[in-house]
Amino acid sequence: MSTQPNIDVKQLKSRIAKGEITILDVRRKADYEAAPATIPGAVWRDPEQVDQWRSELGGATVLFCVRGGSVSQSVCRQLSEAGVAATYLDGGLAAWIGQGEPVK
Repeated sequence: MSTQPNIDVKQLKSRIAKGEITILDVRRKADYEAAPATIPGAVWRDPEQVDQWRSELGGATVLFCVRGGSVSQSVCRQLSEAGVAATYLDGGLAAWIGQGEPVK
């Protein structure tokens, strides 16, 4: 199995500043509901429902889950296989917050 493409917090900040990406919060529903604060501009999508929402995507997409682990990597793989230019945030939301970045 190939390694999924990932970016770090600094790269994500740069891409957000350029306005060139869609950011998706793909934390499991229970994790999202327990702590709904997210990266500004991100939209939550249920990782269990990828087939229902992937057609909404066009262009570069960055995904994140709690820690950049199995959830975001699995969704990234599914989207990539469907032809979506997807990457995931290394370290997930925990890395974003850990580097002092804002949440909404």
